[in-house]
Amino acid sequence: MPDARKPITLHRLRAMHAAGEKIAMLTCYDATFARVADDAGVHILLVGDSLGMVLQGRPSTLPVTLDEMAYHVKCVARGNRSAWVLGDLPFGSYQSSTAQALDSAARLMQAGAHMVKLEGGGWTAPLVRQMSERGIPVCAHLGLTPQSVHALGGWRVQGRDDAAAETLRRHARELADAGAAMLVLELMPSALAAEITASLPIPVIGIGAGAGCSGQVLVLHDMLGLNPGKPPRFVRDFMAEGGGVAAAIQRYVGAVRDGSFPDESLHGY
Repeated sequence: MPDARKPITLHRLRAMHAAGEKIAMLTCYDATFARVADDAGVHILLVGDSLGMVLQGRPSTLPVTLDEMAYHVKCVARGNRSAWVLGDLPFGSYQSSTAQALDSAARLMQAGAHMVKLEGGGWTAPLVRQMSERGIPVCAHLGLTPQSVHALGGWRVQGRDDAAAETLRRHARELADAGAAMLVLELMPSALAAEITASLPIPVIGIGAGAGCSGQVLVLHDMLGLNPGKPPRFVRDFMAEGGGVAAAIQRYVGAVRDGSFPDESLHGY
């Protein structure tokens, strides 16, 4: 086994961002993959509510519960040794009130998350401020927000027109001002994502948002080529080059860090 690296902390992630070093994030749902991904050099393990689709076979992330998220965060935390663990707050666990959001965030932190993620802008900024003021690191999520897939009209690129782009810019600024320590941008034009990234003092992680972000995230099963059907444009199958899972994840980390993934001509919008 490789030597254990020093734990990835929020201070380390901020330092990487300040130095222009790319950050590699990957979804993870269990102890075994947590150990493999950690050893392969992944900086952030995202225990995503995407587990509803890739593990449970559901058509969206909406049915995933807080109990299920806490269970998978515990599993990942047991297998992880040094990566930063980010846990998704699932649909229905923070929409009702600030008190509900704080209680839900505490559940995931107690389960082993180092940071929690919530989706949406505008109404979420006060929640981010309340959690941040109470010592809960928060990652915000804008663009295609899967928990709002029905309201958005499906799995569509966001921010294509001027009004939508300006709303995303405004929401990103509000979330950073409220104390969000990180931001995920999903499925939006590369130029817009790069502009938002350059305007903010926090790391911005892209998925289908081009190469101009501070780092990248993919769903584990997507980057291993395990999901049936045609993959989204922004996905690259890192298993296609051969070797085992560990080698594929190492290739992913290397490609994010050297800037060869994503390739705008293949993966950008």
